[in-house]
Amino acid sequence: MTKNILLAAAVAAAAAFNACASAQSYPSTNDGTGSTVYFTSEISPEALVNIFEALGVQPQGNVAVKISTGESQKTHHLDPMLIKDLVQKVNGTLVEANTLYKGSRGDTESHYKAIAERGYDKIAPVEILDATDTIHIAVVDDKWIHYDIVGANLPKYDFMINLAHFKGHQMGGFGGVLKNASIGVASAAGKAYIHSAGQTESGWGNPDQDAFLESMAAAAQAVHNYFKQPGKDIVYINVMNNMSIDCDCNGNPDAPLVQNMGILASTDPVALDKACLDLVFAHESSAGDDSEPLKERINSRHGTHTVDYAETIGLGTTHYTLVNIDEK
Repeated sequence: MTKNILLAAAVAAAAAFNACASAQSYPSTNDGTGSTVYFTSEISPEALVNIFEALGVQPQGNVAVKISTGESQKTHHLDPMLIKDLVQKVNGTLVEANTLYKGSRGDTESHYKAIAERGYDKIAPVEILDATDTIHIAVVDDKWIHYDIVGANLPKYDFMINLAHFKGHQMGGFGGVLKNASIGVASAAGKAYIHSAGQTESGWGNPDQDAFLESMAAAAQAVHNYFKQPGKDIVYINVMNNMSIDCDCNGNPDAPLVQNMGILASTDPVALDKACLDLVFAHESSAGDDSEPLKERINSRHGTHTVDYAETIGLGTTHYTLVNIDEK
């Protein structure tokens, strides 16, 4: 089954659930309880360093900074100059994994070439996690997948900064740190296994939409737990700028209609993605800053289910306290 056919199936599967979806159907949970999520309205290299430091977590050992390097120069991936100061501050290595589809990042040689074209190799070392081989890591929730397939280079790293560009997504509705930990860290075979909800390691499969979303949550939990072993750790950052309805894996995405909301960070990936969703759904559109297509994209794919399901399996909480570091 091709990616386009799977995408059509995902849209159809979610359509009935979302026929009457609206911003009011997914209320804010910024209620002063749960996990702490830090926020800054500034999007700059300095602000990115500041919000990382607000987390109060000291990197140790070999540091991986997981980003998406973007499918083409047209995509809205994070600018290397935006992330440079943070990556160099922690002496980090930028890490990626090969894609399931055969685009500019479908094999290691092509992927390194794409990374160089984007300029990431000029700011830090870069490593493709599944360049040579893969390993299985354990999942807690085995409703759909029974392991997570990741690159064999992952064990080199003691600390991960999951640095995601928050935006829409053609298949999952939105992409934030949960997607960056699941689909993003998974090898090409692992991406197939998640997308197909455990049906295959070599294609897209034909899963129910919620099964796909729940598989993403399970894989994100696997990566989180892997880095919560003794001597390891992981933190999460979402940059909310240049938000298109399409993912950075789309080589010809729609133009960003929502510009800059800020940067958010947490040690809890569920609370972090929920806080970002709350900002999107609370956003009032104006000329040149229209969030309605992004809200529709999220609703049409039942995208919020990923966050809700991640909470039910114990990855984190949707309840959070938002701390604005601009006010300190």
